[in-house]
Amino acid sequence: DGTRFLATIVINPIYEDGVLIGFAQIMRDITERQKAHSALQDSERHFRLLVSGVTDYAVFMLDPDGYVSSWNAGGRRIKGYSAGEIIGRHFSCFYTDTDQAAGRPARALSIATSTGRYEEEGWRVRKDGSFFWASVVIDAIRGDDGTLIGFAKITRDITERRNAQMNLEKVQKQLAESQKMDALGQLTGGIAHDFNNLLMVVSGHIHHLKKIAAQDAKAARAAHAIEVAAQRGAALT
Repeated sequence: DGTRFLATIVINPIYEDGVLIGFAQIMRDITERQKAHSALQDSERHFRLLVSGVTDYAVFMLDPDGYVSSWNAGGRRIKGYSAGEIIGRHFSCFYTDTDQAAGRPARALSIATSTGRYEEEGWRVRKDGSFFWASVVIDAIRGDDGTLIGFAKITRDITERRNAQMNLEKVQKQLAESQKMDALGQLTGGIAHDFNNLLMVVSGHIHHLKKIAAQDAKAARAAHAIEVAAQRGAALT
């Protein structure tokens, strides 16, 4: 009917007594398979374009040994490296010297390999040497046969969120201290008020006691000592 289709063709020569007598041709219509393959390629291409355009997250691939094999715009914005500068380098360069010495990069890949995923928050280093607080996820990528083919790594700069959380905790701590001091002030104020009331009772009767004890030197000294103590107590409260 004149329509076209994509075909896979095999042609074999046919011989009889050493003489070519014709050909055997096998033809298969692979139009649908090719459409599916093209759709898959388009989907993969769109996904790569989507990932490469993401700027809020550093999304990149590592080979099984931890070397960077892909890079996106988010990686450049967050870490400062262009694709040409970082692809082919080991991802441990994102870690602090202390973390590198402690073997944290190798430990991260080991955990991702054995469990399928590794997640953590910690300090990371930009190209210019500055630090940022990062949220990191590493997923192990395996082929259909289970063979490890690499890692997908997503890094997000959450420095501002961490600083905001720390400031909030600081304010909450200051508020708690303020509330505690306020409660303590109310308590001590109440005690001082009640104690003053008790001292007023003592002070109010001391003059009467002094008159009674006027003829007894020892009693007069005792009354005077009580009066002085009451005055000091009032001054202290």
